Amino acid sequence: MTELRQRLGREPGGTREPEEKESESENKLDGETASDSESKSEFGGSPPVPTSDDTPEVLNRALSNLSSRWKNWWVRGILTLAMITFFFIIIYLGPMVLMTIVMCVQIKCFHEIITIGYNVYHSYDLPWFRTLSWYFLLCVNYFFYGETVTDYFFTLVQREEPLRILSKYHRFISFALYLTGFCMFVLSLVKKHYRLQFYMFGWTHVTLLIVVTQSHLIIHNLFEGMIWFIVPISCVICNDIMAYMFGFFFGRTPLIKLSPKKTWEGFIGGFFATVLFGLLLSYVMSGYRCFTCPVEFNNDTNSFTVDCEPSELFQLQEYNIPLVLQSVVGWKTVRMYPFQIHSIALSTFASLIGPFGGFFASGFKRAFKIKDFANTIPGHGGIMDRFDCQYLMATFVNVYIASFIRGPNPSKLIQQFLTLRPDQQLHIFNTLKAHLVDKGMLGSLEDA
Repeated sequence: MTELRQRLGREPGGTREPEEKESESENKLDGETASDSESKSEFGGSPPVPTSDDTPEVLNRALSNLSSRWKNWWVRGILTLAMITFFFIIIYLGPMVLMTIVMCVQIKCFHEIITIGYNVYHSYDLPWFRTLSWYFLLCVNYFFYGETVTDYFFTLVQREEPLRILSKYHRFISFALYLTGFCMFVLSLVKKHYRLQFYMFGWTHVTLLIVVTQSHLIIHNLFEGMIWFIVPISCVICNDIMAYMFGFFFGRTPLIKLSPKKTWEGFIGGFFATVLFGLLLSYVMSGYRCFTCPVEFNNDTNSFTVDCEPSELFQLQEYNIPLVLQSVVGWKTVRMYPFQIHSIALSTFASLIGPFGGFFASGFKRAFKIKDFANTIPGHGGIMDRFDCQYLMATFVNVYIASFIRGPNPSKLIQQFLTLRPDQQLHIFNTLKAHLVDKGMLGSLEDA
């Protein structure tokens, strides 16, 4: 009887049959309207799962006596410290270097996702797929970065004739570039491969939406002040590290099926640790102008500067502690920066909602039966594996700034006002003067 059970477990039609049938049915469902040849080449084989050990040889030798669990712990820890050190270095180098690094990360993330699509469907040898993908990346970056330069460095753009022309017709040029790629895609359509080519057209555009749009928002956050860039990113990093630590040592209860190694203990521990970390980090950074001031272009020095009079967000205020907590902490008031209150919202999002970016990435990888997006960083996977939560966080920070922080910028309005014709400037002046007279802030027009 035992032998019979073993044979049934090994042979087709045994106890593993339901699982195999389920897998087959999923594949058939994905390609149910395709032709036979398309179904076989599209979904017939799983993409290769990287199995090679990409850990540096020096670490392999040093950790050879440890179990695989502790070896992985040390590898992740050492490389995490290396990445944090690199992060501190690029912060020290300033906002322009940070913007360049963001763009490099964006390109690498795009490459990793597009490569997955190419590996899944590579047997077709689709014409122009990779060329068009990179072309669309170029077009979208031209559009977004052009908008950013025009918005934040208006004076510089208006000073240079070529930049002024590009700025004036920027959206038309961007549309013309995209339209060229669109026509190239239509001309590349090949009989019997139409369905797959439209799959990949959609794959490219969804990748652009996820990667390029979010990285553009990160740069917008950076120009509002480096603190809006560093604190959210650091909160996500802290939550990732602390959730891993709490889960590694105390994790018992599974959190979500998409990520079996995630636990409730890690999730909750990471939340409290991240909120505390966000309060402390924002307190330290709020005292430095280089972190709190927006990035601006100085016409006198022809350079980018980070210097200003700190806004109320970054000036110490005294707050009354709720009566319920006064008996616990023994204080009636506390002095803190208003930005620290906002940091609670940022760290809470990084802890409770940010991980869903990672869960989304886990579901994506499971859908295509891959372990990581790439093997760029030993023990961590690809760059996209490290930034899956960051992109979701960037969108939240940008929306948060627009909703609760940013107001009208007088300097930008004056810059645009000075570029108008004299008759337009005079019309705006008279309109504004009449408005102020009506409000009682100026004398009557006759007195003036």
